[in-house]
Amino acid sequence: MKWRKFNNILHRDIGYLSIALTIIYGISGVAVNHIGDWNPNYAIVTEEFMITMPDEPDIEHITRAVGRHLNEKLEIESSFRPAPGRLQLFYGGNTLYINTDNGLVRMERAQKRPVLFDVNFLHLNHAKRLWTYVADLYAIALIVLAITGLFVLPGKKGIKGRGGWLTLIGLLIPVIFLILYRYV
Repeated sequence: MKWRKFNNILHRDIGYLSIALTIIYGISGVAVNHIGDWNPNYAIVTEEFMITMPDEPDIEHITRAVGRHLNEKLEIESSFRPAPGRLQLFYGGNTLYINTDNGLVRMERAQKRPVLFDVNFLHLNHAKRLWTYVADLYAIALIVLAITGLFVLPGKKGIKGRGGWLTLIGLLIPVIFLILYRYV
């Protein structure tokens, strides 16, 4: 078998095997790149409701009143009084902002973003263990795809012509950014 035919078969088959992981890492990469603008793993859901303020407006009684409204027993992790008539309660990753003057409660709950939470879990290797080896194999597959991709097309459209110029431009992009951001 000629080397170019073998190269193209290798490039094609590894490419097919890598499609799902490439999409996963691509989606997660864009999401994580903008982590300063938003939380790609969690959405904050806000809900407001009124409670009847207890006769004794201490944290324990207020917590019970909120728990009755939510039909759950709240295990308060900490509390904070930022101002008179204001109380914040923290439990299970949730925050309750309570106006103790009128009983208005604003609850913020962190909810996992569907799909994004899972792709970020894989991309950032939170799974560890066996997934580390899968991620390593994928990284090696990308290297093989890049190298075999150089030799898919022969002649003027391949590495000896247009492909060579595009490869050089692709190399210059990270080099220029490294120079601008790291060494200037």
